[in-house]
Amino acid sequence: MPWPSKRQLVDAVCGLLRPFDISIERPTELWRGLALIGRQPVPPPTAEPPRPAFLRSFGAAGNGADYDFAVVMPSMLRPAIGRALRSVFAQDFPGRVQTLVGVDCAGPGLEALEAACRDCPPNHAVMVLDPGYSTSVRRGGLHPAWDGGVLRTVLTYLAASRRVAYLDDDNWWAPDHLSRMAAALDGHEWAWSLRHFVHPRSFRTICQDAWESIGSQPDGTGFVDPNCLAIDKLACEAVLRWWSIPLRNSTTGTDADRQICRLLATHFRGRGTGRASVFYVLAEEDQQHPRRLERIGPAQYAASGETVPAM
Repeated sequence: MPWPSKRQLVDAVCGLLRPFDISIERPTELWRGLALIGRQPVPPPTAEPPRPAFLRSFGAAGNGADYDFAVVMPSMLRPAIGRALRSVFAQDFPGRVQTLVGVDCAGPGLEALEAACRDCPPNHAVMVLDPGYSTSVRRGGLHPAWDGGVLRTVLTYLAASRRVAYLDDDNWWAPDHLSRMAAALDGHEWAWSLRHFVHPRSFRTICQDAWESIGSQPDGTGFVDPNCLAIDKLACEAVLRWWSIPLRNSTTGTDADRQICRLLATHFRGRGTGRASVFYVLAEEDQQHPRRLERIGPAQYAASGETVPAM
């Protein structure tokens, strides 16, 4: 039987100490993240044309930190962004909501974004930030996270609310998502919901995800998809930069969310809502898709993809 690694020993000791609110952490993991990422996937050659930077605002502007919830949305400006934004506008959360959209690359969805923002409710505001270039090494930027570079980190800092939730521009929320997350955050530092898998062509719900994004477990394991996550950004400030740092020797460059989950689960107090309020659209080109298809069942997946005849 092989000897455990240093990381495994540290994790084992931390597990024993967790009931006493004590942990052991290597300083290098906290302060030299980029030096420890190891070999990362080589990005494809990029030849994106330059584009003008812009900052646009929609809805009623706030003054300082007077929003009750902020929503961070890194975006490739997919046309589905209109559906994502409208699901934010449809929330039954009674407070003021600020949505921050960060553009990683200029897709065809700017018109859909602007059309959705014309329906922005009085208690919502949207800020759209495009720096004019990608911060991700995938598209010629400096930072190793392929899924948005530093956008989640930067937009979380910009958010004018302590409570921050995350949503990708191809997914959407049930109307009670933010209100349930706010209740779960009460007395806690982070919160999570569950999610439904959605077929990528029919956009019909396939099933609830009962094996992948299931929240933090008592033993410190588990995973929370970013679309299902909310944090108190001041209490959890130490983890924010890890949104831009993938796992050591990552094969995809898109697994920084695993870093976030490990740190939140082992160092902060979290609570789940117990409800699946996120609709997560599957991508058939995703490396996880074959395993998901096996769990769902090919017949159920195919049936969910059938178009419902118009009435």
